[in-house]
Amino acid sequence: MSPQGLTGLAFLLLGGVGLVGIGAATSRGGVGLLDSTDRLLAGGDGAIRLAGATQFGPDPAQRLQMFVPTDPTLDPAVTGRALPIVMFIHGGGWTSGTPHDYRFIARRLAPHGHAVVLAGYRLHPDGRYPAMLEDGAAAMGWIAAHAAAHGGDAARVVLMGHSAGAYNAVMLALDPRWHVASGLPPHALRGIVGLAGPYDFLPLDDNATIATFGHHEPLAETQPLTHVRGDAPPLLLLHGADDVRVRPRHSIALARALASCGATSETHLIEGVGHEGLIMRFARPFTRDRRPLAHVLGFLARVTAHASPPVQAVGA
Repeated sequence: MSPQGLTGLAFLLLGGVGLVGIGAATSRGGVGLLDSTDRLLAGGDGAIRLAGATQFGPDPAQRLQMFVPTDPTLDPAVTGRALPIVMFIHGGGWTSGTPHDYRFIARRLAPHGHAVVLAGYRLHPDGRYPAMLEDGAAAMGWIAAHAAAHGGDAARVVLMGHSAGAYNAVMLALDPRWHVASGLPPHALRGIVGLAGPYDFLPLDDNATIATFGHHEPLAETQPLTHVRGDAPPLLLLHGADDVRVRPRHSIALARALASCGATSETHLIEGVGHEGLIMRFARPFTRDRRPLAHVLGFLARVTAHASPPVQAVGA
């Protein structure tokens, strides 16, 4: 989420909610402000609890947090039943962002019966391709090794991301080497949710992509369209129809490429929504527009069901 796109959001939230608790959030930028406002309007974090956290590498960005619902009918500590896992990867053009600021994703999804892992990754200049994917695989590796101890089901994992994070999520799923590196079971990736992701951005034409991908040859290897395959996990692609930062053509192009090889995907363009607006609709007070959340919750319910796991071959 760009600082420019959140300037108006900051004033709106300050005016609508007041100054209590906002001052500390503004020092973390627009997403921190959004998260703090969501927390205030939710009455705190009572619906979720931190079940696990780790630093999976020496870089401060290589960290994750896992949240589960506190509802006694869902909390795995009470029920003894492991929950399907959503691993969310933040955006920020591969140059900014922190998973801590996206706890509103956990507040939205965990009460519907999901464990939510908020995963970070190295950022530029240390996060040049494929560092962000190496870190995504490492976070998946933590899920494989440790999620069960915290109430998560490592055999039912959905990757979800916004903007640059959507790119990461889609690449982690389409290029089998990252699943193999993670140690997750072969059929563990049940689905992918891409929110306003860049999937087809050659030739490189802006500072962020040039800095992150320009060193790699061949450049085509960096593009999700290069890795489409018929046995990919199901994909849900959401895009704001009014997105001028990452235009909807990215999701349309990926959906067409997936369809051409027989993969399962669904695409929704959300009218009247831009780039920042899409992720904002997962945080209060913007959840009044339930279209993005409804699409995501429906998809999660379908792909994480115990019966009939999606067929997925991982390997060479």
